[in-house]
Amino acid sequence: MKYWAYLAAKLVVWALLVAGMEWYIRNHFAHPLPYRYGNLHPFAVDLTYTFIVFGFWLISTGLLWGVIWDQRYRCRTCVRHLRMPITTGSWKYIILAPPRLEWICPFGHGTLKENELQLEGAKQRDWQPHEDYWKELVSLEETKK
Repeated sequence: MKYWAYLAAKLVVWALLVAGMEWYIRNHFAHPLPYRYGNLHPFAVDLTYTFIVFGFWLISTGLLWGVIWDQRYRCRTCVRHLRMPITTGSWKYIILAPPRLEWICPFGHGTLKENELQLEGAKQRDWQPHEDYWKELVSLEETKK
């Protein structure tokens, strides 16, 4: 639940930022055109305004991509960044053991596995939640004492 709430909060912040940028562009760069052009919007007529709107579109799209990309590498339970990427598989044995990356939550909530090589098209990332493995490690230490 935290995972989706955090994504929603980031999207709301993104939308407010984009709306603020749009308001600023509209109020500071959209100059009224002379009457001879009629009631035209300056986007298609004023080259400076057109380039500013194009740059605004690129920046806002890039920010949205960054929000989504950042969310993909977060723990589904505690919303922290996943750490410690480990390469598994082999590039030599692509059919039997394809190369994969495994990311783990530092608090042991789960593992994210993703293919490095995609022969059959893009596959979904595989999130595997774990029980609290720190309890298991502590119990092993206690049995040794």
